[in-house]
Amino acid sequence: METLIILIFVVGYLAIALEHNLKLDKLIPALAMMAILWALVAFGIETFPNWFNSGAHKLIEGFSSFSLEEKHHLLEETLLHHLGKTAEILFFLLGAMTIVEIIDYFDGFATFKGYIKTKSKKKLLWIFAFLAFILSAIIDNLTATIVLITILQKIIKDKNTRLWFAGLIVIAANAGGAWSPIGDVTTTMLWIGKKVSTLKLIEFLIIPSLLAMVLPVFIASFMKPFKGDIEEIITDDKGLKNKYGPIMLYLGLTAIIFVPIFKTVTHLPPYVGMMLSLSIVGIFAEIYSRSQFSISNILENDAHDSAGFHSPVHKSLSRIEMPSVLFFFGILMAVAALESLGLLFVGAESLKTIIPNTDIVIMLLGVGSAVVDNVPLVAASMGMFQEPLDSHIWHFIAFSAGTGGSMLIIGSAAGVVAMGMEKINFFWYFKNIAWLAAIGFVVGSISFLVLTSIF
Repeated sequence: METLIILIFVVGYLAIALEHNLKLDKLIPALAMMAILWALVAFGIETFPNWFNSGAHKLIEGFSSFSLEEKHHLLEETLLHHLGKTAEILFFLLGAMTIVEIIDYFDGFATFKGYIKTKSKKKLLWIFAFLAFILSAIIDNLTATIVLITILQKIIKDKNTRLWFAGLIVIAANAGGAWSPIGDVTTTMLWIGKKVSTLKLIEFLIIPSLLAMVLPVFIASFMKPFKGDIEEIITDDKGLKNKYGPIMLYLGLTAIIFVPIFKTVTHLPPYVGMMLSLSIVGIFAEIYSRSQFSISNILENDAHDSAGFHSPVHKSLSRIEMPSVLFFFGILMAVAALESLGLLFVGAESLKTIIPNTDIVIMLLGVGSAVVDNVPLVAASMGMFQEPLDSHIWHFIAFSAGTGGSMLIIGSAAGVVAMGMEKINFFWYFKNIAWLAAIGFVVGSISFLVLTSIF
């Protein structure tokens, strides 16, 4: 039964990795894999020799001698435990994504466009790289990539030039997301799972992440695509579409930054703070939305006479990427099934025997995250390693999984969204951008190992 479970996981994993070839959305194999794995666990509960206690991070002694009723009761408790932990991550993401959509509802991100005046390609590259690095740490790398490529499309006409900018934005966004607990789904998973703390994560990863961004951008700035000036800066004569845009931008970003502070002060899970932040942003959104109400709005939308139709919060919630949320649910719960059987724990012990150097194992995990999604890799590593809070292993996993995904266009959520928005060819990215990302990843990894050996 254990062999069958592993086989199904591998097949599901391959289906996720090859979604573009199969033309099958990755949430479908993720959900199917999750349901089938837990069903097989329930059917074969009598035959399994081990059971992993996720709360205590160790195998349960004497599990094989438990009665069938006790085993089923333990299965239900374990399933509820993993559902609760997964829900914490999903509700956190839903809150953050809704705040970002509210900012976009008021056209708040157009504020950044007003700061860009130069026509020099090299200067624009550095501006977009640092914006991606900083924004991704605040609003996550996926959203930062969407925002910056949208601005890029309004500034640069030439398609080929935009491709190069988009490639470097992906590298910078992934590097920026690695050092923030809310910058990438994987770092959020480690943070909520009490593997890393906010201050230590920033302390150990800010320099490696900065190097992983700066070095590729520095090398690229001397390359032909970034020489000279852009043809023209495309501007919107009307300026900002919404006068409340800048206010909602700064309010939304402040609300998201407030979440780690809330967690530190109250010791409550981060999703509680995110819900508080969402409620505050929602209040201001409703107030500003009502102040813009006019008779023409009412007449124009008379056919949609519902209480929440004009609500910016309702509108923003309807734009949430639910397929991504369901994918995270499916993959996290699928990995939880393997963890519950103790397969990850036993696998980790075997891997440590084969490759005694843990740092090499984690760097291989980073390379692997470029080939397959980094979410299941990090979820698996959380079951494989049992180190305490803020062990350098967790920080290195956050860095490797975050920046390693930049080496292929399909290796990160930021890369996939850039691929869709700019129609970036897989092999074009591999030929032109992958080697830059690899240099940043290797140099950043070395700098991290040097820092941890000193401190």
